Amino acid sequence: MKNIPKYLYTFLFFAGILGSCAERQDFDQLDNLDVIPIVEAGILYVETPENIINQVNGSNFYSQIINFDAFSEEFISENIVDGVMSYEVENTTSKPLYITFEFLDEAGNSLDSENFTVSPAPTAILQRDTAYGPAGRSLDIIRNTSAIRVSASNLGDNTSVSSLPNPTIFLRSSAKFRIRLE
Repeated sequence: MKNIPKYLYTFLFFAGILGSCAERQDFDQLDNLDVIPIVEAGILYVETPENIINQVNGSNFYSQIINFDAFSEEFISENIVDGVMSYEVENTTSKPLYITFEFLDEAGNSLDSENFTVSPAPTAILQRDTAYGPAGRSLDIIRNTSAIRVSASNLGDNTSVSSLPNPTIFLRSSAKFRIRLE
């Protein structure tokens, strides 16, 4: 008879657990979940010393087309939310410069461009952020970009030399985009 209360307590304990109030689980709430990571990458880094600029005949001392198929994947192209392209131009040369970053489609047509007129050194580093998406330029520009053409022109002479050590022009570009994962 002494063991009956132990069994009674155990029975009452399990009966209490089974009879307790519990909210029904809603697993459909995952349908409303948005996962939107930020993807960041360097796009371009170019440096050209002033002595190279002085050796080039004509004004255009740098031109290159860079393959850019980052958004050619259908999933990424369809789910890009917005983004920012960042540019940085640093000139320690004695040259005034004109620099163009141009976005090209598969046929080589220009979709968009960023232009910089840079004074000779000493100057501040030029920085520019360009938004794409609802708060900026059309996302179709980025979605359809297949290549980026970068060109730089010397608006000065080919003989002057900066008094700064190691005079160089630096071009940097990076991108930060948000992509919806469903």
